[in-house]
Amino acid sequence: MREGKTTQKEEKPSPKKVLMRDKKTPAPEGKILTVTAAPHIVVTRTVPDVMWGVVISLTPVVASSIYYFKWLAVGLILTCLIASLVTEALFQLARGKRITIYDGSAIVAGLLMAMILPPHLPWWAAVLGSAFAMAIGKQIFGGLGYNIFNPALIGRAFLMTTFPVLMTTWTNPITLDTISGATPLGMLKFEHQTVSLYHLFTGNVSGSLGEASALAIIIGGIYLLGRRYADWRTPLSYVATVVGLSGLFWLINPGYGSPSFHLLAGGLMLGAIFMATDPVTTPITKRGRWLFGVGAGVLVVVIRLWGSYPDGVMFSILLMNALTPLVNRYTIPVQMGGRRK
Repeated sequence: MREGKTTQKEEKPSPKKVLMRDKKTPAPEGKILTVTAAPHIVVTRTVPDVMWGVVISLTPVVASSIYYFKWLAVGLILTCLIASLVTEALFQLARGKRITIYDGSAIVAGLLMAMILPPHLPWWAAVLGSAFAMAIGKQIFGGLGYNIFNPALIGRAFLMTTFPVLMTTWTNPITLDTISGATPLGMLKFEHQTVSLYHLFTGNVSGSLGEASALAIIIGGIYLLGRRYADWRTPLSYVATVVGLSGLFWLINPGYGSPSFHLLAGGLMLGAIFMATDPVTTPITKRGRWLFGVGAGVLVVVIRLWGSYPDGVMFSILLMNALTPLVNRYTIPVQMGGRRK
């Protein structure tokens, strides 16, 4: 036997011995350690948990709409809910899929659909809009998690193009009479008149159901963001962009309206908190959510100040929904050791 040579091969330590050497404790019997690639995330919150959490956060907005528009709001909400649930169930049956209306996603879509409609909208128009939202906006893409546009906004866009007169006929929240007058944003744009900020904040103005009270939207938004059912980056960047740009142009021309007016009027608060935060149709990255909010905010200001529509929330979110795959592609983080193509 030569010096420096060994007669036996060195025995490699077993995983159990390594564990004993590192942890100073024996490995538990029957336990198998599995090595997998990152990320290691354990999610205990399910889809129904999130959806029913959104329903709870919408409760103040729904209650405010019922307070101001009484039976008109109740009838419209029930119509949109029933139409959304029935449409989703029928499409899932036709596709041979399991019916999942109990997960709360159809209820969220139905509530949001009702919140962006005029109170005096006929029941048959609400049914058409809700059915279009669920069928074309959601189920035709494959159902929950596959749609590329916000279903409620798709339904409203459909009604805006097919029944523009019905969608621009508003209701006085005091007398509940149908009026042909414009919303606060319409009054600013076409009549160069403004509405009291107090009325905008509390909800004593004409408009869609969900535009009734900014206070109710803020209360629901605090619960939604506080429970982390939605990411705060998108609504913050959305609202900050609108306030910043509108304030800049207000200094140049006071006729454009103050930033506080643009913040409280129209569907900005509702869209920023409850629609721009949809995890399916908005970017998955943090940088992407900032970009989504900034882009939507710029579009809102451009449409409100120089477009033909008084409010641009619906168009801004739908256009940014279309850009979401591109935003995801260029903002997704690079793996350690890799490089961006």
